[in-house]
Amino acid sequence: MNSARTPALPKLSAYTTLRLGGPARRFVSAVTSEDLVAAVREADATGEPVLLLGGGSNLVVGDAGFDGTLVEVANTGWRRDGNVVEVEAGQNWDVFVAGLVDAGLGGLECLSGIPGSVGATPIQNVGAYGCEVAESIVSLELYDRVTREVRTLKADDLGFAYRTSILKGTDTGVVLSVRFEIREDGLSAPIRYAELARTLGVEIGERVPAADARDAVLGLRRGKGMVLDPDDHDTWSAGSFFTNPIVPAADAEAVLKRITDTVEGTFPQYPADGGVKLSAAWLIERAGFAKGYPGPGSRVSLSTKHTLALTNRGDATTEDLLALAREVRDGVHERFGVRLHPEPLLINCVI
Repeated sequence: MNSARTPALPKLSAYTTLRLGGPARRFVSAVTSEDLVAAVREADATGEPVLLLGGGSNLVVGDAGFDGTLVEVANTGWRRDGNVVEVEAGQNWDVFVAGLVDAGLGGLECLSGIPGSVGATPIQNVGAYGCEVAESIVSLELYDRVTREVRTLKADDLGFAYRTSILKGTDTGVVLSVRFEIREDGLSAPIRYAELARTLGVEIGERVPAADARDAVLGLRRGKGMVLDPDDHDTWSAGSFFTNPIVPAADAEAVLKRITDTVEGTFPQYPADGGVKLSAAWLIERAGFAKGYPGPGSRVSLSTKHTLALTNRGDATTEDLLALAREVRDGVHERFGVRLHPEPLLINCVI
């Protein structure tokens, strides 16, 4: 029996952490993997545009909404087989991570507090505090909209890199479930992030009880307005709006010289993919955009806690947010010659 539901059409603002976005033309909630495949197949058969909705934490939807079918990925739950856990794509990510920690299992605790659904995590190789899901993903089940078949892709097939995979930037694959390798000894993954190590009072590379790492990560995220709270407008965001830029090796010398000629002292830089990765937050702040920097009519602003988050202060439009994003992006480029790129998926809008 098909258990997909077709509720009244809401605005997407009710389904995104930014609380922004106009209506969809049609809305379907798929509560099983079979429903999800059926909903996408039905839309594809009629040529209907499809937008998949998980937790809505990585979406910026235009004020005009989406002229097609919005499919809510609402299949939930997980199953454990030894040190591998298979999780349904619509499962809330942090509820899953909390469940692992409560069960004395480790490996994903440094990714605590990240909003959104499990199925979205491999698409952009979600990461934080020195960890990425690519390190734990074993495989995933995916509906291929080209072949119209359900396929299993192993981690090596997914082309993981910094905040990306072969699934990003394409809508041909619909993630149905993800398998993660977890640690059965109850300890965390090695602590690699300096701020987290300092908070825990350990050296880089040490492991701690997973529950301790989770508590520390949640504390750090709350201090930056990165844990969802309906009463805190600093959390009305899509998380980090810009990725940390990676400057190609051929351009690195000129860019680094421009930065050192412009700003005194040292600055964060890391080797990455043959080039140099810079801190987007550092560049934004040094380009003159402080925490709380306002956008049009102060309806949007940079978070008062973290310059990487662009926030809705309560009565904003998507265009307000995009105007602030353009100002920040262009200001960083003018000051340092570095182009910032948005991390969220932009639907029916551009910056």
